[in-house]
Amino acid sequence: MKMPRPTPLILLAAVSLLVLAPWPASCVDPVLIPVAKDPATSLYTILIRDGANHVVDLAGPLLWSTCAPGHLPAAFSCNSTACRDANAYRAPGCRAAAQPCQKQCKAYPYNPVTGRCAASNLVHTRLIANTTDGKNPLRQVSVRAVGACAPGNLLASLPKDVTGVAGLAASGLALPAQIAASQNVARKFLLCLPRRGDGVAIFGGGPLFLLPESATGDLTSTLAFTPLRSRKDNPLYYIPVQGIVVNQVPVRLPAYALAGGGVVLCTRVPYTALRPDVYRPVVDAFDRALGRHDAKVPAVAPFELCYRSSMLGNTRLGYAVPSIALTLEGGKSWTFAGSSSMVDANGQTACLALVEMKGVKAGDPSAAAVVVGGFQMEDHLLQFDLEKKQFGFAKVPFFTACSNFNFTTKGQY
Repeated sequence: MKMPRPTPLILLAAVSLLVLAPWPASCVDPVLIPVAKDPATSLYTILIRDGANHVVDLAGPLLWSTCAPGHLPAAFSCNSTACRDANAYRAPGCRAAAQPCQKQCKAYPYNPVTGRCAASNLVHTRLIANTTDGKNPLRQVSVRAVGACAPGNLLASLPKDVTGVAGLAASGLALPAQIAASQNVARKFLLCLPRRGDGVAIFGGGPLFLLPESATGDLTSTLAFTPLRSRKDNPLYYIPVQGIVVNQVPVRLPAYALAGGGVVLCTRVPYTALRPDVYRPVVDAFDRALGRHDAKVPAVAPFELCYRSSMLGNTRLGYAVPSIALTLEGGKSWTFAGSSSMVDANGQTACLALVEMKGVKAGDPSAAAVVVGGFQMEDHLLQFDLEKKQFGFAKVPFFTACSNFNFTTKGQY
């Protein structure tokens, strides 16, 4: 028996149901955005809108930028979900945020370098990015988002070519949550910060392949995991650290040292900063383990411990110096070899890339014990899984780098 052909109306209804039905996140390609390092400020930027760079801020709870004249504010009430998300975290000392909400919602974006904030309107915007299979860009997508319109003076001390800040915190109006909602991908993202060239941010999960693909394979398979923590009063990412090891020998720290503020991951600071009661034992342990007093040279600000680079020797993992490792839950360790612990201060001098926190008292429970800065995170693959509350980490193999993603085929920016 010959079946009747469906009428155009039935076909249209069927297509509509397919379009409207929620698509499983696992079937949707993740979203790819290039990440670059600004040499003047050591901040990282991502290109998310027609040539408009935004500073990457792991602790940023908002997406904000300077807006074109006449950009109309979005009509969000004070009790709306977007308004609550916009005001979930406010910068310490932001006086403008003390004003009660009246009729239309206000957001309070802040500059992660200067700490300055401003009262701003929320606006609807669209971000341009590409999807990816983990190897190449695939197709261009438009990401619906809500951002804050900030005055131009809020860009002070940021890279010259940026127009705002892209917050990556675990908040409702930060970039990970907005991409997840718009593109129906998982609430997790990969970050591979470059030392030079273009690194990678992928929203929605892996895989990730760097050139040469045949040698690296899927780098997400090499990740080790530890809990990812947060606090109600701030948007920072914390990881629980049980100790610090130099050259496989535990550093003797005060019993309270790692119990209070914990260890924070931060792209705002260029080098890892340690609270005074943690800094001194770690630096002294490193100097003893290296045992090259004959190679020591005067300090080069902001670093204390510096050496004549020609006397240190080299390995595939950078200078031949003691490793520094954070001991995590479950016996795992996040290890930093010479390429992540030593920085070339000039053509003849290499310094231990650790700095002592200023304006913080030893043992202050309100201050982080360690703030892992951008330099130490470079050329490591980091995964922030906001659904499972897990932090994944892996050193990128020595024969490649975060800047070795193939941006040249398929898709476009």
